[in-house]
Amino acid sequence: MTQQTQVTGWTREEMAQRLAQDIANGSYVNLGIGIPELVAKFVPEGRTFIYHTENGLLGMGPSPAEGEADPELINAGKRHVTANPGSAYFHHADSFAMIRGGHLDLSVLGAMQIAQNGDLANWSTGKPGAIPAVGGAMDLVAGVKQVFVITQHCTKTGDAKLVESCSYPLTGRGVVDRVYTNLAVIDVTPDGFQVVELCPGVEFETVQELTGAPLRSASE
Repeated sequence: MTQQTQVTGWTREEMAQRLAQDIANGSYVNLGIGIPELVAKFVPEGRTFIYHTENGLLGMGPSPAEGEADPELINAGKRHVTANPGSAYFHHADSFAMIRGGHLDLSVLGAMQIAQNGDLANWSTGKPGAIPAVGGAMDLVAGVKQVFVITQHCTKTGDAKLVESCSYPLTGRGVVDRVYTNLAVIDVTPDGFQVVELCPGVEFETVQELTGAPLRSASE
């Protein structure tokens, strides 16, 4: 059902900055395409993150300034990136060996739907003409130690992305640990979705109205 309430909340960059606060120092992190890429811009003072992209770069930096892009330096989403000092390049197969071998601490992904039990759908709507392949997302959610999702709380048409069960093809079952949206930070627990933090000015009742599954507050 399409929701009618219009709430802006955090910007995409503010969402990315908030997520970066929860990444442990020294973590090896894979960033997905879209909003997740923005996380590379935000490293809290006193911490070091090592960003990985599955096309073969460890030590990825943020997007380059306009006019300073290296045409041969891109991430898995074919967007220009930078390389931090000490970065390393390697074969695509070696990159996936890192993922499948459990050597990455965290994956930050976008989503089409997240179910209250942590199921993730983020690659296809299942409709004719939809994206033809899942890419590395299934490997990431199966191989990393922790999965954070960062996404708008609702679709462009106002439909809930946080739902009781996913109707789209799954990327992984029970894989999501925490969700960052423009309205709230929400944990996936054995009892369903639990709000950890609300965007300033956003009420719990508003977030519940825009969510397709029950929410619990942090005090419960």
